[in-house]
Amino acid sequence: MKVDLGPITRIEGHLNVRTTIDNGVVTEAQCMSEMFRGFEIFLKGRDPLDAQQITQRICGVCPYAHAIASSYAQENAYKIQAPANGRILHNLIQGANHLYDYLLHFYQLSALDFVDVTAILKYTGKDEELLAVKQWVQAELSRKKAFPAAPFLPRLSGQYINDPELNIGALKHYLEAMTMERKANQAAAIFGGKFPHSTAIFPGGCTQEARIDLIAAYQALIREVRDFIRDKYIPDVVAVAGLFPEYWKIGVSRGGFMSYGLLPMTPDPQGKQLFAAGALLDGQVTPVDFGQITQDVKYARYSSASGRTVRDSEITPAAGKEGAYTWSKAPRYGGKMMEVGPAARVLVDYHQGNNPDLKALVDKCAGQAQITPQELNSVLGRHLCRALQAAVIADFLLAETERLDPGAPTMAELAIPESGEGFGATEASRGALLHYLKIEKGKIAKYECVVPTTWNASPRDDQGQPGAMESALIGTKVATPEEQIESVRVVHSFDPCIACAVH
Repeated sequence: MKVDLGPITRIEGHLNVRTTIDNGVVTEAQCMSEMFRGFEIFLKGRDPLDAQQITQRICGVCPYAHAIASSYAQENAYKIQAPANGRILHNLIQGANHLYDYLLHFYQLSALDFVDVTAILKYTGKDEELLAVKQWVQAELSRKKAFPAAPFLPRLSGQYINDPELNIGALKHYLEAMTMERKANQAAAIFGGKFPHSTAIFPGGCTQEARIDLIAAYQALIREVRDFIRDKYIPDVVAVAGLFPEYWKIGVSRGGFMSYGLLPMTPDPQGKQLFAAGALLDGQVTPVDFGQITQDVKYARYSSASGRTVRDSEITPAAGKEGAYTWSKAPRYGGKMMEVGPAARVLVDYHQGNNPDLKALVDKCAGQAQITPQELNSVLGRHLCRALQAAVIADFLLAETERLDPGAPTMAELAIPESGEGFGATEASRGALLHYLKIEKGKIAKYECVVPTTWNASPRDDQGQPGAMESALIGTKVATPEEQIESVRVVHSFDPCIACAVH
C-alpha cells in the first residue's frame, strides 16, 4: 500500500513523502521536494560581493546562516579575517537567529503533533489570548473541511496529551513563544540591520558599529529569551518526552552524523567553536574533509553528472527524467549517508568533549529520561537537542556581548582578487551548511551550496542508500495508514526546509 503524506504542513516549502505500508509498518519512503530554483546558475557572472545578499534569499527562515557561510567563503577567497568585533557581531546575529528558529520549530511547527488543541474548547478562564484561540479552533472545527494551512489544523488521528491543564498550558506557551521569537529577531536585527535578510553581514565582519547602547538593548532582549528557554521551553520538551517515551526509539536515522561547527570563538571561523566540527561514524569523530563530499543525482531531476565533488558539481535540470522523484540531490560523505542538524551537533560535540556545559546538560537529561546519548538519534532526541543548544547559545551570546570592544573596528579591509576560491562552512539551525565560491576575472565563475535539508531529505543515492529522513521513516509503525501521525512526527523532527534543499 502506497500513501502520499503531502503536502506536509508546518514545514518550510513544498514536500511530499510517499510511504509504502506493509502490515502497518513503513517499509519504504521517498522524500519528494517539489520545486526547482537554480540559485547557483544565476549567481554566475555576478560581483562576488553580491553573494551574501543573494544567497540569503534562498530562505526567509534562516537567511543569516547563508550570509555567514557566503561571507566565510569570500573571506577564504580574499585571504582576509574579520577583526574580533566583526566575528563576535556575526555570532550575535546568527546565534539570536538560532534561538528564534528553535522556538518556532517546537511551538508553532511540532508541538501540535502532541498537544491536543481541542482541549481549549473546555477552557473557561478569562485570558483573552486563549479565548481567541478557543474561538479560532471552534470556527475551524465547524467547517466541513478545515483549511490545510490553518495554524492549529489539520489535526491528524492519533494519541495526544490527555491532560487538559497541560494542553492549555502548552497552548499558552505557544502564544508566549511568538513574543519571544519576535524578541530574538529584534536582537538579531540590532546588529544585522533587519530580519529577514541582513544588510550588515559582510565578508570581513559587520558594517554595524559595536555601540554601547546597541549592546545593552541586545542583552535585554536575549535575557528575556533565555529565561523563557529555561523556564518553559526545556520543561515543555521534557513533559512531552515523559508522556511519549516510545519516541526515543522512533525516527532513528541509519547513517553517520556531521557538523561543521557553530559560533567561532577566534578570528578564524574554523578554529575553536562553541559547538565542535566533525564527522561521526561508528562512534569515531574525524575532522571534516570537504573533498569527501559528493552529490549523487540518480533519483534527482538533473541530467548532470552524478557523484561529483563540491568543486566539480553541475546543475542541469531534467524535469522529465525517468526514475527521478525529487529536485533534491543526494549529498554523501565518503559515500556514506549523514544526518545533519541539532542531534548531529550535539552528538559530534559530546563525543569530543568540546563543551562541558553541553555535556553536563546531555548527561543530566539522559539520566532523567533513562536513555543513552546515542538515543538522541530519534524524534524526541532532535527536539531535546534543540532545547539544550538554545540554553547553551543564550548564555554564550550574553558572554559574547561582554567581549565586544566598543569603538574598535568591526570590518577588515578587502579587495576582490582576479581569481581565487573559497569554502565557507557553518551550521544553520537545520544543520551543516557549505558554500563554495570560485572567482575568475573578478566575477563569480562558480557557486555551489550544499544545504542541510539537501542532506536530510535527500533521495536514495546511486548505490540505493536512502537519505537520513527516508531511513528514519522506515520501520515506523502507523495506526492509521491514510494519515500517519507517527510518520509526520518523524518528518517534523528534522524541521525540513525545502526552499533550501532545492535552492
